[in-house]
Amino acid sequence: MSAAVCPGSYDPFTLGHRFVVAKAAERFERVIVAVVVNPNKQGMFSVPERIELIRDDCADLPNVEVRSWTGLLVDLVRDEDATTIVKGLRAETDFAYEAPMAQMNRELSGAETFFMLTDPRFAHVSSSLVKEVAKLGGDASPYLSPEIHRALMNRIEGVLRA
Repeated sequence: MSAAVCPGSYDPFTLGHRFVVAKAAERFERVIVAVVVNPNKQGMFSVPERIELIRDDCADLPNVEVRSWTGLLVDLVRDEDATTIVKGLRAETDFAYEAPMAQMNRELSGAETFFMLTDPRFAHVSSSLVKEVAKLGGDASPYLSPEIHRALMNRIEGVLRA
């Protein structure tokens, strides 16, 4: 059974992320969306919240699983008997950042990294930028599923009221 891992922080999971996961789900029998835990970063959403939002968003993709991961990505790849890591690229700067990690992951585990260009409509979209637009009163809805957009706006409103 072919399996791939799509790692990321996904805070929040954008339509660009969704595009890459859906394309991976067309090509692999199993896709594990790994919400990578970085103890040095405080996200807008907790890891369990991100997992729930992604699971809901990808509910129509039966071969997609979502879980958190702490530690070396290659250990998850081995544990899940996966052979491939799938990473979305928006621009050449993403490639420059991702290429050394892909080479290290191959050296450590033998896993190959497949780079997938995101839908051009989302090539300029990042989770950080979406949060910034929403916090400053802009419309982030074109970049998120309706449920994730609602969760983001509720979180921002809650922070503003606190």
